Amino acid sequence: MNIAQNIAAGLDRILTMEVVRVTERAAVAAARLRGRGDEKAADQVAVDAMRQELNRLAIKGTVVIGEGERDEAPMLYIGEEVGTGKGPAVDIALDPLEGTTICAKNLPNALAVIAIAEKGSLLFAPDVYMD
Repeated sequence: MNIAQNIAAGLDRILTMEVVRVTERAAVAAARLRGRGDEKAADQVAVDAMRQELNRLAIKGTVVIGEGERDEAPMLYIGEEVGTGKGPAVDIALDPLEGTTICAKNLPNALAVIAIAEKGSLLFAPDVYMD
């Protein structure tokens, strides 16, 4: 491995840990409201936390799978640009709180998820449920 490859591998490792922090912050934010019966509030704090952390990352990110279409979701909507605008161009699929109802009812297995890939690597699809 040459020096450039070592540097690239180190940057990938740093970005990987930053993305772990993004999902962790969303999960912790939602966990503070678990068992309170308010699905919307739990989802909103997770969205807020995830968006705040994504905007700290040195990426040119585009949400391709997110909280919904632009008119339906004020944040983390499909097509939203996130990150500092410096760094690699990436596509992002995310759900700050998968399992809003189970979180609100204090049941197990709610989670925060994110996938980041090179620009053009993830399917840019409309927000629909597929059978």
